[in-house]
Amino acid sequence: MNEIFEKILKLISLGEIIISDHGYDELAEDGILVMDVMNNVTNGKVIEQYPDYHKGQCVLVLQKDINGNPIHVVWGIPRNNSTPAVLITAYKPDSLIWDDNFMERIK
Repeated sequence: MNEIFEKILKLISLGEIIISDHGYDELAEDGILVMDVMNNVTNGKVIEQYPDYHKGQCVLVLQKDINGNPIHVVWGIPRNNSTPAVLITAYKPDSLIWDDNFMERIK
């Protein structure tokens, strides 16, 4: 498993999590429930990692909602900190941009 995502999962298990304002906006825009994101985070699969992102390490993760539909979630840890896990954004991936498994961008 991805090292960054392992750290994020540990923080989530400890209840050390926040949702960014942008994350709340994007969840609402795509009709994604926080409960769906949180209930399935441990089954997430890392699509991309951004270890050197200027705001802190983060990963793009494929998760599923309660109905099994794909959700992309960007999780991060603030730069120069070890906590909390931050839900940065989440969205329903566009099938015109992503492959059938929603794991790779169509070129």
